[in-house]
Amino acid sequence: MSHSDFVHLHCHTEYSLLDATCKIEELMTRAKELRFPALAMTDNGNLFGAIQFYSKAMKEGIKPILGMSTYVAPGSRLEKQAHGIKEASFHLTLLATNEQGYRNLIKLSSLGYTEGFYYRPRVDKEVLKEFSEGLIALSGGLKGEVPYYLYHEQMHDARKVAAEYAEIFGKDRFFLEIMQHGIEPQKRVTQGSLQLSKELGLGIVATNDVHYIHQNQAMA
Repeated sequence: MSHSDFVHLHCHTEYSLLDATCKIEELMTRAKELRFPALAMTDNGNLFGAIQFYSKAMKEGIKPILGMSTYVAPGSRLEKQAHGIKEASFHLTLLATNEQGYRNLIKLSSLGYTEGFYYRPRVDKEVLKEFSEGLIALSGGLKGEVPYYLYHEQMHDARKVAAEYAEIFGKDRFFLEIMQHGIEPQKRVTQGSLQLSKELGLGIVATNDVHYIHQNQAMA
């Protein structure tokens, strides 16, 4: 039986607390039904489900990709002056490519809680640069920093931030993330991302920002 040619690289489990309904065992059952060769775990700011996710994936013959949807402070992680939760952080999707990458995810998650916590466990570009080895970064959904500027038609700022992330991770490890859920903001971000891709020589990755397994769970 052939594998699917698509792999979810932005997927939340039940450990994205109050934000996703994907129980890991059910997630793996569905992934096996759909013949996924691999699956990523990108929970919000934490790695609580990493061991369970890895073990279940290996049991089902699915390659586990351990990651995290991290929160990036707009400035320093030590500054806590934002006016409300919406201004306190941007999203960034991180994926480990090897053991060192996994160790760096652990370090970033820990720093998010012990040093950067402000509404959410946050990191900043300083520690991302220090612990970037073994990590691939995707620009995130609509709450990502690059998508935020693209949506608000601030192309200069979007270009500047994308170049910063490309410098932190390397052009071969930073990708512009696009999604299509039929909502207007995503269309604008996709168009801008395609333009940035050409200008800066960055790759494009299509994701889905999974928060539930079956359509009848969407309302919850």
